[in-house]
Amino acid sequence: MRYQVTHHTTYTYDEDVTDSLGVAHLVPRELPWQRVGAAEAPYRVGLRPEPTDLSTSVDFHGNRVTYFQVVEAHTELVITGQGEVEVVAPEPRADLLARPWEANRPLVDPLAPGAWRATDFALASPAVPMHPGAREYAAASLTPGRPVGEAVTELIHRIHTDFEYDATATTVTSTVPEILHRRAGVCQDFAHFTLAGLRAHGLAARYVSGYLATDPPPGKERVVGADASHAWLAVWLGEEEWLSLDPTNDQWQNDRYVTVAWGRDYGDVPPVKGVIFTEASTSTLTVSVDVAPLGTGTQDAGPTGPAPTTRKGDRG
Repeated sequence: MRYQVTHHTTYTYDEDVTDSLGVAHLVPRELPWQRVGAAEAPYRVGLRPEPTDLSTSVDFHGNRVTYFQVVEAHTELVITGQGEVEVVAPEPRADLLARPWEANRPLVDPLAPGAWRATDFALASPAVPMHPGAREYAAASLTPGRPVGEAVTELIHRIHTDFEYDATATTVTSTVPEILHRRAGVCQDFAHFTLAGLRAHGLAARYVSGYLATDPPPGKERVVGADASHAWLAVWLGEEEWLSLDPTNDQWQNDRYVTVAWGRDYGDVPPVKGVIFTEASTSTLTVSVDVAPLGTGTQDAGPTGPAPTTRKGDRG
């Protein structure tokens, strides 16, 4: 599938901001299953007011990062990422999916092919601690000798079933113990909790940030801006292979998913973060995401998997 992606982030303030510096993860990654931009229209990040400085780089995890500074006084800052993306469903190798999950622990076998790349994702991170409750929950799926693909697929199914999607239950700073206690949250929370359970058993798993294109209900027109930022995760299968799964929607990643960035947890890859200099006492943040289908792309089509449910939102 090909998509036209538009992600607007708008900050408004009750007094002038005299200096705004920020970092944005808004440009999708180039991947074997994902092509970004078109020859005549590369993927772009723009700001209003015009920035004094705008530059791009690649971070430690290979994500495309935009840095900006706006020194023109403003009470509204609009940051837009926009461009075309072509996606097919990733197809993990069947032989690696069938391996026992215990064979995919880079800290146990650091000389295994690809283990050095995966090691960072097997360690605790600020938002994903080694929590005993998450370990115990995951243990019911990670039984001895079970194929890794089967085990982690059941784990996300259980989380989808046992945890309620509730945007009011948590905040962007909610912890893994709070998520487990409430058994509720949004996609960021479900991803963090799944990561905590997998890493507690020695598996390497990374947090993935991006977009999920959704279909309107039957008989309804598509609503522009109804899509959302989304979060899911990917589990290391060995060598250079990863399996991407979405506990919020109980499915493997398919051609409705646009991958923007990945890291240890949300803190590595927020869509936008920064600092401002202002006397303002109040501010508001609004986010609008649109993932508009443009038709079938030129890559070989892979399996699309089941249609996503309505559990899709992220705090962005």
